[in-house]
Amino acid sequence: MPSVRAEAVFADRIVGKPYLELAIGRDAIARYGLTVADVQHTIDIAIGGMPLTTTVEGRERFDVRVRYPRELRDRPERIAKVLVTTKTGTQIPLGELVDLRYARGPQVIESEDTFLVGYVLFDKRDGHAEVDVVQDAQRAIQARIDDGSLQVPAGVSYRFSGSYENEVRAERRLALILPVVLLLVFLILYFQFRSISTALMVFSGVAMAFTGGFLLLWAYGQPWFLHVHLFGTDLRDLFAMHTVNLSVAVWVGFIALFGIATDDGVLIATYIDQRMAAERPRTIAGVRHAVMEAGARRVRPAVMTIATTVIALLPVLTSTGRGSDIMVPMAIPAFGGMLVAAITIFITPVLYCWREERKLRDRS
Repeated sequence: MPSVRAEAVFADRIVGKPYLELAIGRDAIARYGLTVADVQHTIDIAIGGMPLTTTVEGRERFDVRVRYPRELRDRPERIAKVLVTTKTGTQIPLGELVDLRYARGPQVIESEDTFLVGYVLFDKRDGHAEVDVVQDAQRAIQARIDDGSLQVPAGVSYRFSGSYENEVRAERRLALILPVVLLLVFLILYFQFRSISTALMVFSGVAMAFTGGFLLLWAYGQPWFLHVHLFGTDLRDLFAMHTVNLSVAVWVGFIALFGIATDDGVLIATYIDQRMAAERPRTIAGVRHAVMEAGARRVRPAVMTIATTVIALLPVLTSTGRGSDIMVPMAIPAFGGMLVAAITIFITPVLYCWREERKLRDRS
């Protein structure tokens, strides 16, 4: 496959398949009285991991390996800090004994579907989704093919592969799952109240939550949002705020949000139904009094429902480390959605009262 120069707008770097080489400096290790075997032994244990013993579990045997944690050996500058102990007990950083450099690995001829194949690896810049980067690269290559600046010989083709394919497949599934989830939520509300209008009133909480989730996603990408210091800590750094793209994790967070966004509406509408059935008001003033009293009695439980959900999400939003790149995007829609969904405390009683008043006017 002929080599081409990629110029996709959102592509950050394009590399082959490099290998990290650790070239031992013989003069450097001689100054500390070390041998090549000593340095190699440290590299094997700290970076590669060497089996120290074997555990026996029934008929199975498992090696027990000891090595540095991944976060201490995943970058050259961190590998350079690995300590090598000399015979006198002095600890020397590995970076002073070896030369760390990237080198191209052995070349092999690969084929796929009986055709020779070559790979070009590229990464995305921060703040851009994988699917958007691939689509931009496709447009850039196709534009060069169309204007003739890139000649693709007969029998040569190209296609994009990688983790973005998982995103595309997941988006197709979510395009089916999201409507099903919304329909199930509405059906559950209908079977609870046995009224389409009441179910729609409560279901309005989903629309409010949907809006709140997107508002918080937008605010996360704004440099001014929560750019304040509290006890010497920048809140943007505390919550690791940055541009969040619409990914599978975000849509999963919305699905979870839809399940809890109607809690306050159900709480208020159920109590209003009970009060209306008990008092059976015949005037508009009576309807308003019953709705106002029922709504006021359910404000505190509704606020407690929202508060417990929001407070429970704070540790997730401030989490770092492994798994946080998935959990934080899932929690953002739920956090913002529940804050805005609090408006249903007022929307549901107003819509309920409007419906009952209209019924009274139609009867008179």
